[in-house]
Amino acid sequence: MTPRTATARFDAIGIVTADLPASLAFYRRLGIDVPADAGGAPHVEAVLPGGTRLLWDTEDVIRSFDPGWSRPAGGERLGLAFRCADPAGVDALYAELTDAGYRGHLPPWDAVWGQRYAVVLDPDGLGVSLFADASPDPAGAGSDAA
Repeated sequence: MTPRTATARFDAIGIVTADLPASLAFYRRLGIDVPADAGGAPHVEAVLPGGTRLLWDTEDVIRSFDPGWSRPAGGERLGLAFRCADPAGVDALYAELTDAGYRGHLPPWDAVWGQRYAVVLDPDGLGVSLFADASPDPAGAGSDAA
Protein backbone atom coordinates (compact mmCIF):
# COMPACT_ATOMS: atom_id res chain seq x y z
CA MET A 1 0.00 0.00 0.00
CA THR A 2 1.34 3.42 -0.95
CA PRO A 3 1.58 5.86 1.96
CA ARG A 4 -0.63 8.92 1.72
CA THR A 5 1.08 12.23 1.16
CA ALA A 6 -2.06 14.33 1.52
CA THR A 7 -5.24 14.01 3.51
CA ALA A 8 -8.68 15.43 2.93
CA ARG A 9 -11.61 16.15 5.22
CA PHE A 10 -15.22 16.06 4.03
CA ASP A 11 -16.34 19.68 4.13
CA ALA A 12 -19.31 20.47 1.90
CA ILE A 13 -22.28 19.30 -0.13
CA GLY A 14 -23.01 21.27 -3.28
CA ILE A 15 -26.35 21.84 -4.97
CA VAL A 16 -26.50 23.12 -8.55
CA THR A 17 -29.74 25.00 -9.07
CA ALA A 18 -31.65 26.52 -11.96
CA ASP A 19 -33.49 28.94 -9.62
CA LEU A 20 -31.36 30.02 -6.69
CA PRO A 21 -33.98 32.08 -4.80
CA ALA A 22 -36.51 29.24 -5.04
CA SER A 23 -33.96 26.68 -3.85
CA LEU A 24 -32.89 28.87 -0.91
CA ALA A 25 -36.54 29.39 0.11
CA PHE A 26 -37.14 25.62 0.07
CA TYR A 27 -34.12 24.81 2.24
CA ARG A 28 -34.94 27.66 4.64
CA ARG A 29 -38.30 25.93 5.22
CA LEU A 30 -36.33 22.84 6.21
CA GLY A 31 -34.49 24.85 8.86
CA ILE A 32 -31.23 25.61 7.05
CA ASP A 33 -29.87 28.97 8.24
CA VAL A 34 -29.30 30.57 4.84
CA PRO A 35 -27.98 34.14 5.02
CA ALA A 36 -30.86 36.60 4.51
CA ASP A 37 -29.00 38.62 1.87
CA ALA A 38 -27.99 35.56 -0.17
CA GLY A 39 -30.70 35.64 -2.87
CA GLY A 40 -28.83 37.89 -5.31
CA ALA A 41 -25.51 36.05 -5.27
CA PRO A 42 -24.65 33.29 -7.77
CA HIS A 43 -22.95 31.23 -5.01
CA VAL A 44 -24.31 30.79 -1.47
CA GLU A 45 -23.02 28.89 1.54
CA ALA A 46 -24.61 27.88 4.83
CA VAL A 47 -22.74 26.23 7.69
CA LEU A 48 -24.62 23.27 9.14
CA PRO A 49 -24.43 22.07 12.74
CA GLY A 50 -21.11 20.27 13.06
CA GLY A 51 -19.38 22.55 10.56
CA THR A 52 -20.22 20.90 7.22
CA ARG A 53 -21.23 23.46 4.63
CA LEU A 54 -24.16 23.33 2.22
CA LEU A 55 -23.31 25.17 -1.01
CA TRP A 56 -25.53 26.41 -3.83
CA ASP A 57 -24.34 27.43 -7.28
CA THR A 58 -26.41 28.50 -10.23
CA GLU A 59 -26.14 26.49 -13.43
CA ASP A 60 -24.44 29.53 -15.01
CA VAL A 61 -21.71 29.49 -12.35
CA ILE A 62 -20.97 25.83 -13.06
CA ARG A 63 -20.88 26.47 -16.83
CA SER A 64 -18.46 29.38 -16.25
CA PHE A 65 -15.69 26.94 -15.31
CA ASP A 66 -17.08 23.76 -16.92
CA PRO A 67 -18.55 24.80 -20.29
CA GLY A 68 -19.51 21.21 -21.13
CA TRP A 69 -21.64 20.80 -18.00
CA SER A 70 -25.27 19.88 -18.59
CA ARG A 71 -28.15 19.29 -16.22
CA PRO A 72 -28.30 15.62 -15.14
CA ALA A 73 -31.13 13.58 -16.62
CA GLY A 74 -32.69 10.30 -15.71
CA GLY A 75 -32.06 9.88 -12.01
CA GLU A 76 -30.72 11.37 -8.85
CA ARG A 77 -27.08 11.12 -7.94
CA LEU A 78 -27.38 12.71 -4.50
CA GLY A 79 -29.87 12.31 -1.72
CA LEU A 80 -30.46 14.68 1.17
CA ALA A 81 -32.33 13.57 4.27
CA PHE A 82 -33.69 15.63 7.16
CA ARG A 83 -34.43 14.00 10.53
CA CYS A 84 -37.62 15.12 12.23
CA ALA A 85 -38.21 14.85 15.98
CA ASP A 86 -40.99 12.28 15.67
CA PRO A 87 -43.35 10.65 13.13
CA ALA A 88 -45.91 13.46 13.49
CA GLY A 89 -43.15 15.90 12.55
CA VAL A 90 -42.63 14.08 9.25
CA ASP A 91 -46.34 14.38 8.46
CA ALA A 92 -46.48 18.03 9.50
CA LEU A 93 -43.38 19.09 7.54
CA TYR A 94 -44.51 17.19 4.44
CA ALA A 95 -47.90 18.95 4.66
CA GLU A 96 -46.26 22.35 5.22
CA LEU A 97 -44.00 21.95 2.19
CA THR A 98 -46.67 20.61 -0.15
CA ASP A 99 -49.16 23.24 1.05
CA ALA A 100 -46.52 25.85 0.18
CA GLY A 101 -46.49 24.53 -3.40
CA TYR A 102 -43.51 22.16 -3.35
CA ARG A 103 -44.08 18.83 -5.07
CA GLY A 104 -44.60 15.79 -2.93
CA HIS A 105 -42.96 12.68 -4.34
CA LEU A 106 -43.76 10.03 -1.71
CA PRO A 107 -46.33 10.92 0.95
CA PRO A 108 -45.53 9.87 4.52
CA TRP A 109 -45.57 6.14 5.20
CA ASP A 110 -44.30 3.74 7.84
CA ALA A 111 -41.24 2.17 6.23
CA VAL A 112 -40.29 -1.45 6.88
CA TRP A 113 -36.91 -0.29 8.24
CA GLY A 114 -38.59 1.32 11.27
CA GLN A 115 -38.97 4.94 10.25
CA ARG A 116 -41.76 7.30 9.28
CA TYR A 117 -40.59 8.47 5.86
CA ALA A 118 -41.62 10.91 3.11
CA VAL A 119 -39.99 12.52 0.08
CA VAL A 120 -40.58 16.00 -1.33
CA LEU A 121 -38.92 17.49 -4.39
CA ASP A 122 -36.87 20.66 -4.16
CA PRO A 123 -37.36 23.31 -6.87
CA ASP A 124 -34.85 21.51 -9.13
CA GLY A 125 -36.54 18.12 -8.72
CA LEU A 126 -34.07 16.64 -6.21
CA GLY A 127 -35.75 14.22 -3.83
CA VAL A 128 -35.38 15.34 -0.22
CA SER A 129 -36.21 12.74 2.41
CA LEU A 130 -37.97 13.56 5.67
CA PHE A 131 -37.77 10.88 8.34
CA ALA A 132 -38.10 10.03 12.02
CA ASP A 133 -37.78 6.88 14.04
CA ALA A 134 -41.19 5.19 13.95
CA SER A 135 -41.20 4.68 17.70
CA PRO A 136 -39.17 6.08 20.56
CA ASP A 137 -35.96 4.28 21.45
CA PRO A 138 -37.11 1.84 24.19
CA ALA A 139 -35.41 2.37 27.55
CA GLY A 140 -32.61 4.39 25.93
CA ALA A 141 -31.32 1.46 23.89
CA GLY A 142 -28.72 2.65 21.47
CA SER A 143 -28.14 5.91 23.30
CA ASP A 144 -24.72 7.20 24.18
CA ALA A 145 -25.58 7.32 27.86
CA ALA A 146 -23.34 5.21 30.07
